[in-house]
Amino acid sequence: MNPRDSFHTLAFAVVILVSTAGSSDADTPLHEWIDMAVGVGSVGFDSVAADDAGDAAFARRIYLDLAGTIPSAEQVRQFIADRSSDKRARLIDQLLTSPQYARRMQYAFDTMLMERRPGKHIKTDEWRNYLRQSFAQNKPWDQLVTEMLTADGADEKTRPAARFLLDREMKTDAMTRDLSRIFLGRDLQCAQCHDHPNVEDYLQRHYHGLSAFLNRSYLFTDPKSKQASIGEKAEGAVKFTSVFTSESDETAPRLLDLPPIEDPPAAKEPYTVKPDKKVRSVPVYSRRLLLAVAMTDPANVAFRRNIANRLWALMMGRGIVEPLDMWHADNPPSHPALLDLLADALADHDYDMRYLLRELALTKIYQRSSQYKSGVESVADDHFSVALLKPLSPEQLAWSMMQATALTDATLKDLKAKHLAVGAQNASMQIEDPLWQEEALHNALKDHVETFAGLFGIVGIQTSRFDASANQALFLRNGTALQSWIASDGGQLTAHLDTLKPPQLVDEFYFSMFSRPPTAEEIQFVTLFLEQHQGDQEAAIRQLLWAALSSAEFRFNH
Repeated sequence: MNPRDSFHTLAFAVVILVSTAGSSDADTPLHEWIDMAVGVGSVGFDSVAADDAGDAAFARRIYLDLAGTIPSAEQVRQFIADRSSDKRARLIDQLLTSPQYARRMQYAFDTMLMERRPGKHIKTDEWRNYLRQSFAQNKPWDQLVTEMLTADGADEKTRPAARFLLDREMKTDAMTRDLSRIFLGRDLQCAQCHDHPNVEDYLQRHYHGLSAFLNRSYLFTDPKSKQASIGEKAEGAVKFTSVFTSESDETAPRLLDLPPIEDPPAAKEPYTVKPDKKVRSVPVYSRRLLLAVAMTDPANVAFRRNIANRLWALMMGRGIVEPLDMWHADNPPSHPALLDLLADALADHDYDMRYLLRELALTKIYQRSSQYKSGVESVADDHFSVALLKPLSPEQLAWSMMQATALTDATLKDLKAKHLAVGAQNASMQIEDPLWQEEALHNALKDHVETFAGLFGIVGIQTSRFDASANQALFLRNGTALQSWIASDGGQLTAHLDTLKPPQLVDEFYFSMFSRPPTAEEIQFVTLFLEQHQGDQEAAIRQLLWAALSSAEFRFNH
């Protein structure tokens, strides 16, 4: 039997056990079921699985994934020195309830939902603040999606949530494609004019069934305020004809192969607000408002499977279905039972994303080393027996570089001093508040983050690859921001390291840059390099810092 087949058999058995578990098995945490579903404990899996990641590697990985930045040198040292058996679980819990977690999820979901589109009708800061507050409140995924699909932009309180639809200009085709990709895990674009030519599962009626929720809606611009919102007509059928046939068809709103949702009998007066050039029309019966209901309905299993797959990919480096938006019969999940296990657990916990991320972080799968076990040459990525390398997002890269060079520490120190100098009421208490610190630091440094996002992010594309362009390479080599962070007169870490001598200097350098202690070979190499530049140790330190920040080890989460 193929080893992978044996893993799938085991995963299926695990799901059966979960569904039929007695009281003792019901107390088994999800992360243990996940490990079993992937194959942990089986001879075939364990024989090729990487060893557990060391404490330093785990600390760096979990900080990047849940806080969006590398830890400080002191945080890594404290974590390594901690001898308690539950320290990893406590660190996970600490990060999941931190302000940095909400900011990290804001960045990640902004990229997922809007794919770096510039703000048009909704200010980007308002939208991102809405996302950040949602994750700080641990808002369930189905509630978040419902808010995004039902907000019409007319109410200032809920207006930021309308960005998903409004900034797509209420263009039916753009909304249909992105809804199917981002919320259902299926790119139906090529099923618009005919059944998909290469994917038998993607049918033309799937595309138009989804578009039928939206084809009556339109972008309304208030003639006085010039503010855009969503209007909707009370009529409008969706008819389509395949380019390969002459037969036409018609569909009511429907999601994939679920039953169509037929319109109720027409009301005598179909409008709450009648169509007019000066006002947006509001029908008594809204197809668009039904979309959120249908999308989050338990019968729509694609919805929960899709977000479970995306959260898995966020933590593990690739999806159980990969690409994330191409789930079909010829590209099935690598571990079907595992994906159902995650999706059902998420739904059973009211779409609590923090819960699922915690369970994923606690798995042995997540905590594996990214180094192959001795004697193992390679393992398929979808085997999940070795931690995959994940390129840092532009935001992670920016915050990590500012953390590594001590810019964040210096900036926060200055912000605290200025706040105290102003003499605000309770200023001394405020500056110790983690939320105040995170917001103040973000506001002070967000321009740097936007610079990285503009240079390293690609509009309209989500990618797990790192392909450095010429502009990116030039930025890392000659960019004024990066150079100022390691400059002789402004580089906080540079100045600090220049007061030290090997081996303390080498140790501090590696903990600051790579969140780990140096190896014996690295101590020897750096010490020799510094000895060769005794005449100008500061210049040598700047070279070391630049080389570290530009290295593959720094640019990837491993």
